[in-house]
Amino acid sequence: MDLFEKPSAVTGESKCRPLAARMRPRVLEDIFGQEHILGEGRMLRRAIDADRLNSIILHGPPGCGKTSLAEVIAKVTDRRFVRSSGVLSNVAELRAMIEEARVRFRHDGTETILFIDEIHRFNKAQQDVLLPHVEDGTVTLIGATTHNPLVFVNSPLVSRSLLFELKPVSETAMEQLIACALADERGLGGMPLELEPAALNHLVRCCDGDARRALNALEIAALTTPAGADGIIRITGVVIEDSLQRKAVVYDRDEDGHYDTISAFIKSVRGSDPDAAVYWLAKMLYAGEDPRFIARRLVILASEDIGNADPRGLTLAVSAMQAAEFVGMPEARITLAQATTYLACAPKSNASYKAVDAAWADIEKGRTLEVPEHLKNLHVPDAAGGRDDTPYRYPHDAPGAFVAQDYLPTARRYYEPVDNGYEEVMGRRLAAWRYARTEN
Repeated sequence: MDLFEKPSAVTGESKCRPLAARMRPRVLEDIFGQEHILGEGRMLRRAIDADRLNSIILHGPPGCGKTSLAEVIAKVTDRRFVRSSGVLSNVAELRAMIEEARVRFRHDGTETILFIDEIHRFNKAQQDVLLPHVEDGTVTLIGATTHNPLVFVNSPLVSRSLLFELKPVSETAMEQLIACALADERGLGGMPLELEPAALNHLVRCCDGDARRALNALEIAALTTPAGADGIIRITGVVIEDSLQRKAVVYDRDEDGHYDTISAFIKSVRGSDPDAAVYWLAKMLYAGEDPRFIARRLVILASEDIGNADPRGLTLAVSAMQAAEFVGMPEARITLAQATTYLACAPKSNASYKAVDAAWADIEKGRTLEVPEHLKNLHVPDAAGGRDDTPYRYPHDAPGAFVAQDYLPTARRYYEPVDNGYEEVMGRRLAAWRYARTEN
């Protein structure tokens, strides 16, 4: 020990390490979330429990537990864990690690897990160095990346590995992790802490499934908040806001705040006010609303409030929903804003919505009509001769692809186009067709 170095009073894990590092799971049961790959009976779980794990590549967003899972796998399978990085390592270092793994196995039979973080940053030469040693089992590779390995990792390496996608940590799992950090002696268990429910909710929602970010914010809040007169360190919503550098928005996703805000958003688009609509959109996304929920509402609105006044509205809304699912947040906000402003500025019509509701009401009230004989799918003549002899006339054989024939056994109007946007054009065309039918 250095002459001037103070002996540490802390035994075990150093309290100088960040909370996220101290709280790394030690067994599979300590991993919160990721049940889709680690639940009982899942392939990865079975391979780990049976110690039959081959090389794998874990991909998912930051803070979802890729490194933690790799370390737990090494502990559970009793293998040596060697860590590398796609940012810092080079070919020489990789060759040295692989040779050490070979010597270690020959000496005492210990297998090695070579964990490579940010594996997508390895160039082709670096990835090629791994291929024969992954192939012959000298090392068990666990690669981790935030990118799609099918795009950013060499195909030969991908073909020798199983791919597992980790999801952002769910809010429920995040709450469990925070509760564990507050109680566990490795974490903040030795501190007299009290985390207010509002602070917990804000912390969980604003971390976007990033467990590392949540634990780092919790730790800085705990270490910088003075204790009260009773010795309790109370972490309030304001403290968490400051620790995250993100304001808490009054928006409860399962209660009035959720329904009131989405209502204001829809009514702003329907009312052709893109400025208000974009504000409510931004509020929902900032507060952590699922962008897919907003996208689905826009798809409904495109038919309900715009309809045929601008048929492109539905196409744009569906495209926005697919794009938001594909790119995710935060970029999805741009796509949703485009769809929102387009729909807000589009001509409006609820004629299609009213038409189907009117027809639905007729059926619900008992006005069920038989299909006219000339519209039925007839392949053989009626042996009893009881059918109407009115022939079906094929519209494409007539000028303008229109013939004045009945398609309902009784006159009934459901669809009444408005004089707005493209529906005005449709309305003039429909009026001419309806007049021709009445004159027939």
